[in-house]
Amino acid sequence: MRGSAAARVFGCASVLLSYPGPDFPGDLAAVGRAVDELPPGAARTHLTATRSWLTSLAPAEVASVYVDTFDLGRRHALHLTYHTHGDTRERGLALADLAGAYREAGLILAPGELPDHLPALLELAAVSKVGVAIVAAQRPSIELLRTGLEEAGSGFAGAMAAVVDTMGPASRAQRAALALLRASGPPTESVGLEPFGPPELVAPSLAGPAPVPVQLRPREPAR
Repeated sequence: MRGSAAARVFGCASVLLSYPGPDFPGDLAAVGRAVDELPPGAARTHLTATRSWLTSLAPAEVASVYVDTFDLGRRHALHLTYHTHGDTRERGLALADLAGAYREAGLILAPGELPDHLPALLELAAVSKVGVAIVAAQRPSIELLRTGLEEAGSGFAGAMAAVVDTMGPASRAQRAALALLRASGPPTESVGLEPFGPPELVAPSLAGPAPVPVQLRPREPAR
């Protein structure tokens, strides 16, 4: 998929996978317009499916489903480095590296948001080649999340499938990493956890995902 279309897919998926704030109906309308400009194909079909499902729900129901899906357990955690690093010192270092990528792109995360939150990374990928590379590097976690949502019958699975389709075929190394994640799950570290990264990044990760909206500035679906 060409760069502009890929950016639009990433931007739309970011909105669809974000916690529904007060402007969510307007965000869904913007996603609809952006999706209409995509070429026919799997990504467009998947985004349309998730958007149509979200549009069919009342705003309060969307919020409830979102929390149930992403925030009440870690199997579907949108914080991608949790899947690869668990709550280890390596995760703290990975978060610090990701935070630098946002600064380089001139984007600001919402207060309390972690830089490995998938909707935020997708927004970064929508406006930055560095973001595209980061999303590609996180492919094993993204694939794990996609299959988990599909197995759960979640309407959010369409947005995840659109992201995966846009990235193209997985490499042999990515397939091997995914197989390892499925077999072993996130790593654990029982000693030496303090300190293993900047406190402003580490403390929220240990508390687990929180139902807060992702908001980068500027924030809107890529067109």
